[in-house]
Amino acid sequence: MSGIPPAPALPSLDAMISRLRLKQLRLLSVLADHGSLIKASEQLSITQPGASKALAEVETALGATLFVRTNKGLVPTDIGHLVIRYARLIQTDIGHLREEMQGMLEGSGGRLALGVIMGAVPLLSDALTRLLELRPGLSVEIVEDTSARLLRLLEQGRLDVAICRTSISQQPQLYDSIDIHDETLAVIANVAHPLADRDSLELEDLAASRWVVYSANMPMRLSLEREFHQAGLRFPLQLLETTSAFTTLSLLQKNPRIVALVSTEVAAFCTRFGMTRILPLRLRSRSEPYQLVTRHGGSLSPAAMLFMREFPAYQAGIQSDTDQMQGSNAGR
Repeated sequence: MSGIPPAPALPSLDAMISRLRLKQLRLLSVLADHGSLIKASEQLSITQPGASKALAEVETALGATLFVRTNKGLVPTDIGHLVIRYARLIQTDIGHLREEMQGMLEGSGGRLALGVIMGAVPLLSDALTRLLELRPGLSVEIVEDTSARLLRLLEQGRLDVAICRTSISQQPQLYDSIDIHDETLAVIANVAHPLADRDSLELEDLAASRWVVYSANMPMRLSLEREFHQAGLRFPLQLLETTSAFTTLSLLQKNPRIVALVSTEVAAFCTRFGMTRILPLRLRSRSEPYQLVTRHGGSLSPAAMLFMREFPAYQAGIQSDTDQMQGSNAGR
């Protein structure tokens, strides 16, 4: 027999939802900040016995000890840290709810949460600029990350729309998507890169360089790996992996010998403002198209629908669906 005791059974989800209160979640956040029931009760304008009772109630509702007493005050347990993180997320969401409601009541536009992969940042910026001309009071949150991370945020309802790719997901049926732009790739470097003034380059000329790339198994990274394989070259081992456009630019500025693989849109933007040079290397591979992605079965806010309408491919899809419906009705 194993000497490890079985994990305690947690209350059911329905039980947790029915017993938890928003004011209890607020208490957890304040306790984490102060580590003291006295200070927490003062900030929340409740009595210390009331705060102690509320903490006991939330621990009972969740079936776990969230804080332990030490000589430094109340310290969160491992599960306590987890619960506090989600408590703060819930409070943030309530704040966003109020913000959207206020925006609708005032006619100022509400709130929109967008996700974008690095290569599609210029595309998103153009569409968002046009949208803000229509809805100047709109509040917008933009998350730049990998497709995998953005899809998870969509699943959790933390994003309204993402410009990314569903091909990396093992469950693409969870999303509705439409191709909006074919991505082509370019290699950029510091304006002082030793090979920047060459008329043409081969991949072999950059084989020994340190590359800034996306992480493994991401479409853009796979395209570069394919380029090296087709050229009969060993893929570089000393890589700098990042999903951040700013980090990429900063690295290129600090080291004139580093090169980076980016979309042609990002390359053109950075070069237009004198931050980088596009190296004269012709890449044969094309990356997968960008997609406009939403959660399957989820409802879209008016602001999200307006944002999606800024993309011609989405408009064409709507028109195609309308034509098919009209054709079907005409045939009856």
